[in-house]
Amino acid sequence: MLGSPVAHSLSPALHRAAYAALGLDWTYDRFEVDEDGLSGFVADLDDRWRGLSLTMPLKVAALALGEVDPLAALVGAANTLVLTEGRARLHNTDVGGLVWALQRAGVQTVPRVTVLAAGATARSSLVSVARLGARTVTVVARDPAKVAPLVTLGAELGVTVSALPWSEPLPPADAVISTAVAGAADGLARAAAASAPVVFDVVYDPWPTRLAEAATAAGCTVVNGLDLLVGQALLQVELMTGRPVEAEVLYAAGRAALGAG
Repeated sequence: MLGSPVAHSLSPALHRAAYAALGLDWTYDRFEVDEDGLSGFVADLDDRWRGLSLTMPLKVAALALGEVDPLAALVGAANTLVLTEGRARLHNTDVGGLVWALQRAGVQTVPRVTVLAAGATARSSLVSVARLGARTVTVVARDPAKVAPLVTLGAELGVTVSALPWSEPLPPADAVISTAVAGAADGLARAAAASAPVVFDVVYDPWPTRLAEAATAAGCTVVNGLDLLVGQALLQVELMTGRPVEAEVLYAAGRAALGAG
């Protein structure tokens, strides 16, 4: 796992549990690496390495490191690097993880979606909900100008994307996805929970967030960051090992690492 900061990541716990369940004597560790150090780190990898998980701020810079999978190219971000016979291939499992997490919660289609915040995770969220039938997506941003790239991406996907200032009332939706950092969406918690029957908060620690509490109180279906982390890790493990693993193996490891197991 590469990124900066990276010490907080649950990914080592999940991947190590997966390897143990698969009977593999593999290791998975954290490395503090920034954008300036990424290419040098990858250049020094030898044939003992199977791949890397990549988190912020490396997901865009990673696209220059090898052959880019079409989905990663569409999103403009890669979170997985797989090494095969000395060749690097870049993938994005965030999109699949988001779709998996929503479907696991029983959500099959979301024609109208509200996305809170316009950062990197918002791009993966947009591609994900397009796969679940989204036709209109409202992106709530403190700086609406930052929504412009999402409008362009939405046009490629056949989704109408519009910007909404953070202070404006939220429109009715089929799902709200908060891609904001912990605490940033607290002020919108009640409004978000009242606007849609499904609320997905990508935060997993601390949990529950104020948004999750408001959504639970409102009777919403609540999806959280651990669901996303498990979903994308399932895909990463299969890309790196060629073998699937049961989701509950990762959930158990994640809950234990968070002190809730």
